[in-house]
Amino acid sequence: MKPDQPSDIQTLLDIMAQLRTPVTGCPWDLEQTFQTIAPYTIEEAYEVADAIARGDMVDLKDELGDLLLQVVFHAQMAEEAGSFKFGDVVEAVATKMVRRHPHVFGNTDATSPAAVKVNWEAIKDEEKAQRAEARRAAGYPNKTNEPKSCLDGVPDALPALMRAEKLQKKAARVGFDWRDANEVIAKIEEEISEVRGAMHTGKRDAIAEEIGDLLFAVANLSRHLGLDPEDALRQGNRKFERRFKAMERSIEATDQSMADSSLDDMEAAWQAAKADEPR
Repeated sequence: MKPDQPSDIQTLLDIMAQLRTPVTGCPWDLEQTFQTIAPYTIEEAYEVADAIARGDMVDLKDELGDLLLQVVFHAQMAEEAGSFKFGDVVEAVATKMVRRHPHVFGNTDATSPAAVKVNWEAIKDEEKAQRAEARRAAGYPNKTNEPKSCLDGVPDALPALMRAEKLQKKAARVGFDWRDANEVIAKIEEEISEVRGAMHTGKRDAIAEEIGDLLFAVANLSRHLGLDPEDALRQGNRKFERRFKAMERSIEATDQSMADSSLDDMEAAWQAAKADEPR
């Protein structure tokens, strides 16, 4: 197939259908399932976020295309299974956007981002109940046998820091929250003390549990300060990577290798790399 209009979404749908055609299609694409493709979907979403963080519009265009391909891939497999088509996905999200913006497409007033968010959350709660009823009508089992909770709806597959923040936000919506950031800092200090106590026991499970509590508390502090803990950690990772590479270059400039350098040598190069960074 030679597409006449490569910018038309139908072209991409036709390409994916051809890749998934038995016998004449691609052997790799044909053996894929929702489960095998899911990790690629997550990876592509992160590559989109990375291109945005770097401000690279060339990469962003390509990564958005790769992410769109994931949607098309899942929709093609769903159509083959008789579940839904790509058009159903588009219709569902378009309808959802109109429904969630009554201040734009309806008669509801919302004069600030905060008011929009309140309406958005209320509409989401209504949608959740409707979706649960639709799933029951379609014969799908309950997602969990546990009683309903205010914390429902936070996917297990999310990155742990992101999931911690979402759980905390849901708990905060019903009033279960620290009053201010200072209380969270006190909690972090308490958790550090408990990590030290667990370290004295030498029990890995106990240490892991306390480290988890500490990270959860740090995520809570980030939320109270209006920051995204996942983004904050990404920035920390980038800073470490930048300084480490500068340290490597500094040491290599002295005709030494990292393996032959002492910890004192690396610390001196690290401090120099920090000092050279613009404030």
